[in-house]
Amino acid sequence: MELGLFTMPSHPPERALREGWEWDLQTIVWADQLGFKEAWIGEHHTAKWEPHPAPDLLTIEALRRTEQIRIGPGGFLLPYYHPAELANRVAFLDHLSEGRLNFGIAASGVPSDWEMFAVDGDGGENREMTRESIDFILNLWTQEPGWQHQGRFWKGSVPIGMPELEQVHHLKPLQVPHPPIGVAGLNSPSPTLEMAGEKGWLPLSLNLNPNYVKGHWDSYEKGARRVGREVSRRDWRMVREVFVAPSDEEAWELSVNGPMGRMMGEYFLPLLKAFGFEEFLRGPESAPDSLIDVDFCARNNWFVGSPETVAKKIENVYSDVGGFGHLLLFCFDYVEQPSVWQRSMELLATEVMPRLTHLTGD
Repeated sequence: MELGLFTMPSHPPERALREGWEWDLQTIVWADQLGFKEAWIGEHHTAKWEPHPAPDLLTIEALRRTEQIRIGPGGFLLPYYHPAELANRVAFLDHLSEGRLNFGIAASGVPSDWEMFAVDGDGGENREMTRESIDFILNLWTQEPGWQHQGRFWKGSVPIGMPELEQVHHLKPLQVPHPPIGVAGLNSPSPTLEMAGEKGWLPLSLNLNPNYVKGHWDSYEKGARRVGREVSRRDWRMVREVFVAPSDEEAWELSVNGPMGRMMGEYFLPLLKAFGFEEFLRGPESAPDSLIDVDFCARNNWFVGSPETVAKKIENVYSDVGGFGHLLLFCFDYVEQPSVWQRSMELLATEVMPRLTHLTGD
């Protein structure tokens, strides 16, 4: 099993934007030093707890500060970009990364973002735009001059240009045919992950109840079978809340009663409940809504405890879902307590993961 991280990024509303950005950067630097294999960075425009409209800015700075870790948006919200502009930006970023770039894509699920960009998310327009955009982008990277796109939302072409003056389309990714594409799934069954399976993209399951997300792999396999594609659970990324401390009691105090618990209680749980997504957090016992609180999530969904306890919890979830190949640490704002978050990351990398070498995703 490989180790990575996933950052929304999330910060309390009083956090200065620059201070939060520096914390996100520091977290990725620590991850690189600890041998994490990859980092995925979110994009949001109107959520005060997720103030991050330009994931490529953090991506490029983190690439400059690190040596080994693969980094990328997780993902670009495709409805909010012209596909040709984003294709050129991602291709250029791939060269600057010297091939360490991942390319995460998403449709956007925040109604206030839809409102800002005049996208009919309630009617599914965001998903239609996402499908059209990624097809446009991939064709821009692979088609010959003269290819044209006449879509519902965008128009464009691979220009014939002025070859004699070297005014031609030349921005293509360093990685061939393109950086690895990652897609996060929420619903179960997930049409998004079904499409990912069909296209051969990397599947990411967000931080929801393990009994719920086990259906994500079924969706991914269904899409792959439709086109005769072989898939491996080694590619499946599982995003989870993790906090490791020397003892179970200390880990519980620093997570449930710390920044993790505050973010969940003040922001994430109310957000999910506002959209009727409580089912994504319930276990097989079908707990009533009134009992789905921070303590419930910590007991049923989080990996919190000593290294031994966390290793056992990961192994149990691995068994429950049938196996996965990458554990992505869900990141939180511990700006006021940086050493305890750094220690948690270190314990995860050096004391938890060595206990799990038998979990390969096969």
